[in-house]
Amino acid sequence: MNTKTIRFAAVAALMTTSAVPVLAQVQQPMPQAQPVATQASVINLDNRIVALERQIADLLRAEEENGRRISELEATLKSEREASASRIAALESRLAAGLPSVASTEPAAEKPKPAPVSSSPGPKPSQTATSSEDATDPAEEAYDAGYQLWKAGKYDEAIGALRAFSSAYPNHRRTSWANNLAGRAMLDKGEPRAAAEALLANYRRNPKGERAADSLYYLGQSLMKLNQPSQACKAYAELEAVYGDGVRADLKKLLPPAKAEAKCS
Repeated sequence: MNTKTIRFAAVAALMTTSAVPVLAQVQQPMPQAQPVATQASVINLDNRIVALERQIADLLRAEEENGRRISELEATLKSEREASASRIAALESRLAAGLPSVASTEPAAEKPKPAPVSSSPGPKPSQTATSSEDATDPAEEAYDAGYQLWKAGKYDEAIGALRAFSSAYPNHRRTSWANNLAGRAMLDKGEPRAAAEALLANYRRNPKGERAADSLYYLGQSLMKLNQPSQACKAYAELEAVYGDGVRADLKKLLPPAKAEAKCS
């Protein structure tokens, strides 16, 4: 091989080696341009921010309203508690000081029958002492206070007084009367469901109580107010089955029209 050929080969090899970096540099990927935000996307983002701010404002407004309502409820409850405490304190004061008896003003349905006077001779001082004890019995006076409130149409006060009596004298004979009259007060004020519960409880708690039979009758009346005549008939049937001829005459007279109204068979 001659000298000219050798030089040509060397030059070709040098050109090939120099072209590789240039070609590699040309073949490197160009960085991609970032997309520019469109006007529509900006408007959409603004709308979403405005909607979010509106929702937050609504939530804050609702929270403030709820706080105001809770404050009003707490104030009302506080007022009711104070009023109840005042009524109970007044009742306790009357119980402690003693009230003039109003037993003589009770109607036959809520007034106990006086004990029959014995024809046999007995010591008069003993009878006078017994009569004096009855006149100053604080339990009798407490029941009379509740009765007087019921008679005056002050049903809420009457219910509170009668319940206070039952709590203070759970074993007194008048407890059956007080619980029955409390149920009647609820019925009179237009709460037949609460009345039915109270009257049924009075009968079940003490079926031998002096006003247990009355509670069954007024339970039937409460059930009629609740549009449950079939259940009212069951109450009237229970009254007749349990007490039979022992039902007072005035209460017995009320049964036929009550059963007729409920269409009892």
